[in-house]
Amino acid sequence: MSDIREHCGLFGVYGCDDAAERVYYGLYSLQHRGEESAGIASTDGKDIICYKGMGLVSDALKPQTLKSLKNPVAIGHVRYSTIGSSNIGNAQPLVVDYYKGKVAVAHNGQLTNAKRLREEFEANGSIFHTTSDTEVIVHLMAKPLHMMQKNLSLLLQQLRGSFSLLFLTPNEMVGVRDPHGFRPLALGKLNAGYVLASETCAMDQVGAEYIRDVAPGEAVYIDKDGIRSEYYCPQNQIKPAFCIFELVYFARPDSRIYGESVHIFRKKLGAKLAEESRVDADVVISVPEGGNSAAIGYSHASGIPLDRGFIRNHYVGRTFILPEQDRRHRIVELKLNALKETVEGKRVIVIDDSIVRGTTSKSRFGLLRKAGAKEIHVKISCPPHRYPCYYGIDFQKKGELIAANSSLEEIRRFLHIESLSYLSVDGMMSCTTQPRQSFCNACFTSNYPTPVDEETKNPCEKK
Repeated sequence: MSDIREHCGLFGVYGCDDAAERVYYGLYSLQHRGEESAGIASTDGKDIICYKGMGLVSDALKPQTLKSLKNPVAIGHVRYSTIGSSNIGNAQPLVVDYYKGKVAVAHNGQLTNAKRLREEFEANGSIFHTTSDTEVIVHLMAKPLHMMQKNLSLLLQQLRGSFSLLFLTPNEMVGVRDPHGFRPLALGKLNAGYVLASETCAMDQVGAEYIRDVAPGEAVYIDKDGIRSEYYCPQNQIKPAFCIFELVYFARPDSRIYGESVHIFRKKLGAKLAEESRVDADVVISVPEGGNSAAIGYSHASGIPLDRGFIRNHYVGRTFILPEQDRRHRIVELKLNALKETVEGKRVIVIDDSIVRGTTSKSRFGLLRKAGAKEIHVKISCPPHRYPCYYGIDFQKKGELIAANSSLEEIRRFLHIESLSYLSVDGMMSCTTQPRQSFCNACFTSNYPTPVDEETKNPCEKK
């Protein structure tokens, strides 16, 4: 597991008496997508009430809070920041009161034209209350031209970059996915109601049945009359570019996204890794939790036995969520401990899902050395990250990426290990059942699915 931050998580329920409680448990299942803050907005058909707090779902939203949200419709959000600082003002859902009434918005992704739009609004006298790119969306909603529209099509056509969105008004819940489908969003059925979620594992948690993914470029409107759907942009603008790193790293193994079982996909990655880079060793271990599925695939394909090499302390926060670099390093020592009985005196293959900056990985492999590992051979179940991501992952500067600035041998020496190998791009892409051209793998290849201009490279200043 690399020292990077995750995306945000979205969960919405329409048409259940205990909608807020269902959203609460759904957010628990999406906690891996963000630990900075959590929030729930709910409506009784007249007003929208929202509660937000910093930290984990259990810290941000208390049981007594849910008791005041006994409404049939609710949306929720767990957050980490790519745009905007980590504070309660930027926590979502974002609720505003404008000409048409109240609306709540929850966003997963990153708008590449947020900086320009914000500057235009501020030049015309608009006042912003957050540093999040999501606030640009509600300012667009308040434009007179957009307020005249019965749907969100004209507004959504102004957005660039990656965005899966949930909107909540007193009358309806809306789910939206950008024309490239960078970030996942799924539709499900829950008794007589409906669910929208970033990952299907959250649907499983509340007993909902997965129906289908919200398609790239689609807006799904849910109200008392049921569901209606529209494509808000011309078909020639819909060009799927699903984030392959969602499958490699971000999504929970028990989810299905982009039509793929995440666990099965990762097992395939491990098997392909064994095919591409075999080495004599005594045991295969994984860096939990991200390397677990790939390690199973590697062990099966190589015939080298799989064992537990790290024990994880589940009561320590995720290191990449913490903003201070030195604090991340201290937490690594608390979070994992090497199992001496597994690795002492042995040639160990370590399967991990990625190395981005490298500092956390170095600490983890050092634990194995202290435990007496004779040799450490690291296998990474994706290619080297050599290029920034501008679509919602927190490595937006090439200088932060160890593989962009160091050779394979230099990285190996930095990590103090006997060997290091990455899965090839072709090997990674061969593990999906979807067409290769349907995915964005720009962080590995620099093949960006949208133009990379200065606005894309610098979408908004962090404050």
